[in-house]
Amino acid sequence: MSISRILVVCLGNICRSPMAEGALRARIAGSHLAGRVEVDSAGTGGWHAGEPPDRRAIACARRHGVDIGGLRARQVRARDFEDFDWLLCADADNLRDVRRLAPPAARERVALLLDWAGTVPGGEVPDPYDGGDDHFEEVWEMVDAAALAAIERLSSRAGSGIIVP
Repeated sequence: MSISRILVVCLGNICRSPMAEGALRARIAGSHLAGRVEVDSAGTGGWHAGEPPDRRAIACARRHGVDIGGLRARQVRARDFEDFDWLLCADADNLRDVRRLAPPAARERVALLLDWAGTVPGGEVPDPYDGGDDHFEEVWEMVDAAALAAIERLSSRAGSGIIVP
């Protein structure tokens, strides 16, 4: 059985990427891809390493039936380019930073999350950190829609790592 591995990346790995990781894990677990796709998250910066997600991100995910409280922030590391099939970034700044770190052969596997999923071509997930609960809800809607679209992509597109007839 082929396993696809996805790493979701944002700036500090306490808001957007753990929310996206939670949404992806939940949607995949409830689909025919359960056990065939692994998801993790990381940040381009390491200043929150070892910390749980932002309390507002935890509360938002919980309102949608997803527990991300056990996740811990970490920084993108060189090994990630070997270990993951796709590194999916929240915004253009993260994309630029991750591509800069990537070995040349891995750069084609670094993309914007919303663009890769096909929900918003060229789209970016805004950072809710300086906003209120409504900003976290907006981000949840985006990453959850991307998670649903990711199931379709991983199921049907050639080169996805998983092709399910």
